[in-house]
Amino acid sequence: MSEVNKIGLIVVVTGLSGSGKSSALKSLEDNGFLAIDNLPVQLLAKFLAIRKESGDFIRIAVGMDARESELMDHYEEAFTQSRDLGYELRLLFLEAEDQVLVKRFSETRRPHPLAPEGGLLAAITFERERLAPLREIADLIIDTSTIKAPQLKEMVLERFVQTQNRRNLAVEVLSFGFKNGLPPEADLMLDVRFLPNPFYIEKLRALDGRDKRVSDYVLSFKETEGFLTRLLELLNFLLPLYQREGKSYLTIAVGCTGGQHRSVAIACYLWESLRDNFPGSLMLRHRDIV
Repeated sequence: MSEVNKIGLIVVVTGLSGSGKSSALKSLEDNGFLAIDNLPVQLLAKFLAIRKESGDFIRIAVGMDARESELMDHYEEAFTQSRDLGYELRLLFLEAEDQVLVKRFSETRRPHPLAPEGGLLAAITFERERLAPLREIADLIIDTSTIKAPQLKEMVLERFVQTQNRRNLAVEVLSFGFKNGLPPEADLMLDVRFLPNPFYIEKLRALDGRDKRVSDYVLSFKETEGFLTRLLELLNFLLPLYQREGKSYLTIAVGCTGGQHRSVAIACYLWESLRDNFPGSLMLRHRDIV
C-alpha cells in the first residue's frame, strides 16, 4: 500500500458477526491505528473533523457492523463526508461460511447480536443480506472460514500497513536467580546452572556478570561455547516465527543460582549477539543484581 497524500487513513472494519472483526481491529490498533469499535455511523464525520484540527497524518480503524441499526441508512453519506474532509477511506469486509459461524458462536457461547434469544442461522442469513451493499463496495473481502487469527492479522497488515510502519517483536533478555523465584513474565526459560560458577573464585565472588573478568571466565569454557552456538542458532530460527505469528512481546529468561554471575554474563552475551541483526526492540534487564 502506498502512502496516501491525505490528512489521514480510515479503515472501516465491517462484516458478519463472528468473522474476526475484533481480531482485525486489534491488529491495526497494535500497529499504530487509533481503533474505535461500534462507532455510530452518524458520528464518523464529526469525529474526523475534530481529528483534522490536529493537522497530523493519522490512521484510524473503525468497527461498524449490524449491531448499529442506522448503519445501512447512513453509511454512504458518512463515507462521502469523511472523504470530503480529506481522509482516505477504505473498507474491509470480513465473512465466513454459515456452518463456521454457527460453530464459533457455539464454542464461545455468546449470543448473536441480531438473535439474542436464539434463531442463530436465521440471524446469520439476515445479517449477510443486510450487509450485502457494504460487501459490494469493499476494498478488501476476507473469508475467514479456513484461516486462523495470525493469518488474518498478516493479511490485514499487508494491505493496510506499510512494512516499515509495522510494529516489530519486542524482546527482553532477563537474567535472574532461581533462589529468588521464577520470573512470571518468562516465555523462554534457560537454566545455566550447569556452567562453572564464578562464585567459587574468590577474586570474582564480589563482582557480577557485567564485569569483563566474570564474563571472560564464564565464556572461556567449551561447554559455554557449545551451549551459546546452539542457543543462538535456535533463537535466530524462532524469533522470526514468533513475529510472524503476531506475538508482540517475548521474554527470554536466563537463570543461575543467585542471578549475579553466570546468568548475567550469558544474558549480556545474548543481547550483544542479537542486537545487530534483530529488527525489533531488544532490551536487557538483570532482575537480581544487588
